[in-house]
Amino acid sequence: MKSAVETLNPTRVRLTVEVPFEELKDSLDAAYKKINQQVTVKGFRKGKIPARVIDQRFGRGAVLEEAVNDALPKFYTEAVNEAELNVLGQPDVDITELKDNETLNFTAEVDIRPAIEIPDYSGIEVEVDAVEIADEDVDKAVEELRERFASTAPVERAAEEGDVVTIDLEAKVDGEVLEDGVASGVSYTIGSGELLEGIDDAVKGLEAGGEATFTSELKGGSAAGKESEVTVKVTQVAKRELPELDDDFAQLASEFDTLDELKGDSRKRLESARQFDQATQAQERVLEKLLELVEVPVPEKLLEDEVRTRKHNLEHHQLGQMGLDLAKYLEIQGKTEEEFDAETREQAVKGIKTQFVLDELVNKEKLNVNQEELTEHLMRRAQSSGMSPDQFAQAVVEGGQVPMLVGEVARGKALAVVVEAATVKDTNGEVIDLDDEDDEAAAEGEQASEAAETAAEDKADKTEA
Repeated sequence: MKSAVETLNPTRVRLTVEVPFEELKDSLDAAYKKINQQVTVKGFRKGKIPARVIDQRFGRGAVLEEAVNDALPKFYTEAVNEAELNVLGQPDVDITELKDNETLNFTAEVDIRPAIEIPDYSGIEVEVDAVEIADEDVDKAVEELRERFASTAPVERAAEEGDVVTIDLEAKVDGEVLEDGVASGVSYTIGSGELLEGIDDAVKGLEAGGEATFTSELKGGSAAGKESEVTVKVTQVAKRELPELDDDFAQLASEFDTLDELKGDSRKRLESARQFDQATQAQERVLEKLLELVEVPVPEKLLEDEVRTRKHNLEHHQLGQMGLDLAKYLEIQGKTEEEFDAETREQAVKGIKTQFVLDELVNKEKLNVNQEELTEHLMRRAQSSGMSPDQFAQAVVEGGQVPMLVGEVARGKALAVVVEAATVKDTNGEVIDLDDEDDEAAAEGEQASEAAETAAEDKADKTEA
């Protein structure tokens, strides 16, 4: 077999492959054997039909077609390996010449990973939000905790803002009660915005036994997105009672003896959360700066596939779960379809570039992933997917996705290396030392790179496999 490579552009090549006919022998034998098992000829036992009879009865062309289809993947893979190409996706194959007993010639055009030069990234500087905890922030956190320990007590008066009402609901569309439009004994806090638009105005002023009808667009169910006539009946009005903010509350709601100790702990927790957000922000902004430094050609076919995948996932999975279609989603977002398409394409480009750059960094820095790092990442992914670690691990192994997870961890480590080399300052001009977050740095890197890559890395990993 002979092969040659022609570079069409920085991300696409054409392979020209010449195969001597004798190298098709194994595939021809397999073709005759396969056809033997599929057909019957009077006078011959199944599977024992001579090759010349198959040629006469079914045509030599059918045998050649079967043999070539069997052989092409093997010869293509040999040509790719010989040229040391890092291919993406499936090739476009064209058989240019097929002469029986002489030769098989074909071409294969395929996308490849572009050659990327990683420049010196030690000079990257980014600014992040300063970690500042005001007394008001602490008071808000304590108040939220206080809300969780609120109790309710029935009252004999009209419902007011903040009251908890028990209600029965009935929704009609075009005068017909929906099968899934009836609910009883629903507990609702007036003003929470957790149910239908318009329900707050409807129940305010109603006492137990009171009833009102209002019009609202349904958020979910069989008639999601449709205007509905909703009847609400209040069966109970209850007043929320908050505990006093004192030492007794601190002992009730925490392991602390005094309210001051509880507030001090709340401040520490807020600081820790803000520091984590600050580290994540640093990861994201360093990644942005890194991408600006590197010239990354994007394979057009891979990009178009990625854009289609993102749109499909949004329309058929995310929006479907919310009871929305794309048109309604765009209306809510205040975007035109052209703006949405441009935004999706921009995100896809960023995702592909992110993977290419971080993968190149993994190679450049010779980063490896150990079993402990992979296990920790698997645990995080399992938690975000809603599956148990064992279930998620089984799904990953069965789906052949272990290399994909290894790639995610490695990219996170690569980004952490760049962040460590960068200068990070807060909005007060103070240099931020992220060493305290070393244990979480790689994890945050994974999150930052995954957020940019999303489906792009899955597609690239699968097509390379």
